[in-house]
Parts: sequence; structure tokens; C-alpha cells
Amino acid sequence: MTASSHRTAPDHTHPDDVPVQTALAALADPVRLVLVRELAGSADWSRSCGSFDVPVGKAALSHHFSVLRGAGLVEQRDEGPKRVNRLRRAEFDARFPGLLDLVLRDD
Repeated sequence: MTASSHRTAPDHTHPDDVPVQTALAALADPVRLVLVRELAGSADWSRSCGSFDVPVGKAALSHHFSVLRGAGLVEQRDEGPKRVNRLRRAEFDARFPGLLDLVLRDD
């Protein structure tokens, strides 16, 4: 067996369980903001963790995704050797109406 076959599924926090401070802190980091913006422009489950062009290593990228999961922004699942992502837009918008719209604006 390969190491990837022993991976455990990541824990996910539902946006309903997220304090606004946690959501704001997750979105305040420039790398996480890039991840959220790129996910917002991609189809659900179409982006693997390694497909993002961010200036951090694997360990830091894993940490950033962990923070986004903990803030209820991202859901991840394993597909073969890759971990794919989706932005939890509908659920997050229901909890924090308008917040993602503000964050995703280009101005």
C-alpha cells in the first residue's frame, strides 16, 4: 500500500458552526484569499490541492486548506491520489450573507 492509501478524510466544519471572527481571519490571509478566489472561479471538485499557483510549500498549503476547512469555506475529498476541493459558497453565503461577494470583488 502507498502512503496516500492511508490518508484519512479531512475534518470539515459546517459554516453554521463558525464564528464571524474565524471566517474573517481565514479570509484575511493573502494566500487563502487566492485559494478562495480561484475556487470561486472553478467548478466544484475540479481543483486538486496542487493545482493552485501560490508561493508556499506543501506543508504550508496543507495548513491553509485546514484553516479554510475550519472556517467552513472549503470542503475536500480524496479522488485517487489527489485531494480535490470545492468552495462551500451556498452554505457560507447562508451563514454570512454578502461576505464572500465583498471578498471576491476585484476592487
